[in-house]
Amino acid sequence: MIYLLISGILLVVLLAAGQAFVNANPKELARKLRIYGGILLIAIAAVFAFGGRFVFAIPLFGLGLSVMGLSGLRGLTGGYNPTKASGQQSRVRTAMLEMELDHDTGVMTGTVLAGGFQGRGLDDLSEDDLQAFWRETGQDEQSQKLVEAYLDRRLAGWREHFQSDGTDRQRSAASAGPMTDEEAYQILGLSSDAGDAEIRAAHRRLMKRVHPDQGGSGFLAAKINEAKDTLLRRH
Repeated sequence: MIYLLISGILLVVLLAAGQAFVNANPKELARKLRIYGGILLIAIAAVFAFGGRFVFAIPLFGLGLSVMGLSGLRGLTGGYNPTKASGQQSRVRTAMLEMELDHDTGVMTGTVLAGGFQGRGLDDLSEDDLQAFWRETGQDEQSQKLVEAYLDRRLAGWREHFQSDGTDRQRSAASAGPMTDEEAYQILGLSSDAGDAEIRAAHRRLMKRVHPDQGGSGFLAAKINEAKDTLLRRH
């Protein structure tokens, strides 16, 4: 009787896996195979448990959970994780600056990638240094907007003090090109296997931190919106 039940379960799983194989892309197929494989092992463990054969049921149950893993559990729940892991960070990178935003505290930190202050953190720069670096970014609009977002949080009224020296500056109007999936995941602080629900949740959480109506940065808000749109179009 036990073997008959196992055969029936195996047939159902194989049919479902066959359907998934026809419709899924390779990455999605691998994820679903882990899910169905884990379900099969857990189901067999349950059959052995009902038959009183716990010596087989317990290791099979543990193996099934291991095969499914965290990604498998996310697949069963539609990609939604109701609890946000602490310590998540968003990362935005331009030609001259890399900025990180802590999801829990909203604190922004940055590292200079090019120019006279290359390799130094923004937090370590004095007000005069920040003014000099801000002027250096005048040829790169993306970098200047990013450092301005940092200045808005660190130095109230900085715009009144960082006066232009009167020299005409031509900002680079060229776009950096379409945002890649990798950049979008970094901006939202997500791993590459995040589902639609996680993408939307990260977007809502970050917009509360950086929306201009809340005293945040229009540039960062635009980047976060672009990251969400990029990933949802792919999904």
